Parts: sequence; C-alpha cells; structure tokens
Amino acid sequence: MSKASDTQLDFWGHLDILRSCLIRIIAAASVCAIVAFFFKDVLFSVVLAPKDSGFVSYKLFDILGAPVEEFNVELINTGLSRQFVLHMKIAFYAGLMAASPYALYVLFGFVSPALYPNEKKYARQAVVGGYAMFVVGLLVGYFLVFPLTFRFLSTYQVSSEIANLISIDSYLDSLILLCLAMGVFFELPILCVLLSKTGIITAKMMRDKRRYAIVIILTAAAFITPTSDVFTLMIVALPVYLLYEVSILLISKRP
Repeated sequence: MSKASDTQLDFWGHLDILRSCLIRIIAAASVCAIVAFFFKDVLFSVVLAPKDSGFVSYKLFDILGAPVEEFNVELINTGLSRQFVLHMKIAFYAGLMAASPYALYVLFGFVSPALYPNEKKYARQAVVGGYAMFVVGLLVGYFLVFPLTFRFLSTYQVSSEIANLISIDSYLDSLILLCLAMGVFFELPILCVLLSKTGIITAKMMRDKRRYAIVIILTAAAFITPTSDVFTLMIVALPVYLLYEVSILLISKRP
C-alpha cells in the first residue's frame, strides 16, 4: 500500500473515531436531558427562583445591609403549546450542561494522542481552567447579573397605570442569554494567559490598551444585553472589566 493510501486510511480512521466520540457525547446529553425532563418541578424551581424576593441573592443583600423590597412577578404564557416547548428547551440545556464534563473528557481523549507531553499538560490545564471559569461565569449570571437585572426591569414602571406583563419566553430567553454571556466572558483570563504564552500579548500591552478594552467591553455588553438600559449594561460590563484586570495580574505573575 502506498504512503498516500496510508495517509488516507489514517484520515478516515481518525474521522471514524471522531464520529464515535460525537455519538457518545450526543447519547450522554440525550440521557441527561430525558432525566431532566422528568424532574420538571426541581428543574423549574431552580429556573424560576430569581423572580421572587425570597431568592437567596436578595436575602444576601439584606444581610449585607442593602435590603431589597419584597416583590413577586407573575409570568404569563402566550401560546397554547409554549409551556411544553419551553419544558423541552430547558431540559435540553440542562442535559447539555450535565453532560459537558463527559463531553470535554471524550474530546480531550480524542485530541491528546496528537500532543507532546508538555503540550498535553498545558492543554489539560487550559481545559479544566476554562471549564471551571465558564461554570463560575454561569453562576455569577444566575445569582447576580440576572436577578438584579430582572428585579429592576420587571418592577420598573413609567406610570402606575401601566402594568408589567412578563412572558415566560422573555424571562427564559433573558436568563439563558445573560448566563451564557457571563460564562463566555469569564473565559477572558484563560484566553489572555494562553495568548501571553505565545507572546501575542503582554501585561504592559494590556495596561496600555485599557481604554480601548473598556470601549470593547461596553460595546460587547450592549450587544448581548436583552435591553438597552444603562443599568443592565453596567451589571454585565463591570464583572468583565474586573476580569480584564485579573488577567493583567495573572500575566504579570507568569514566569
């Protein structure tokens, strides 16, 4: 067999292994989504918790001396089949999240044989660190960014004659968007550290370009926020800017 045939066989062999990995990931995510679907009460008790003043974040504000007035926003459904569709949608996202550690493990197992030992070490640290930061970003979005945003916007009125009717679609779309956005934004320190290892950026460069970074952060925050108000913009942009400063510190301490 010629060398070209060997190369072609190797390519199709790797493609077959990748297909097997993807099938395992899809199967794991599907099983997790099905399990989540049957735990509807638990699933939606978590999803809907930030809409009431008894949410843990609001209680924490009370302890810190910044009490939140009691409120309870009633959500409405505007479509005959929407509640069932939303049930499947949230179960799907929950399944993806639950299966994500296994998915990363399988994909890393596929890629790692092609890496040198030192590359494998850095890749493992980047994957674990990146996943951990993504989860932290999701939690910040769920416990801080979304509750403050929802509480402010859902109770805001330009006139007492205008009642707020918040649809379940609007609530869930805002929750998912803000949490995912914060998860992605929290990858900033990992990305900066990786770029610094390749010499693309330095701590001095990031300090010098701080003003431009602030403009980019505000623009990105304005793009992903579901509303155009300044309050939501700052709630999203401030943690990202703090991550930018943390990235500078991490790069400065890197040997």
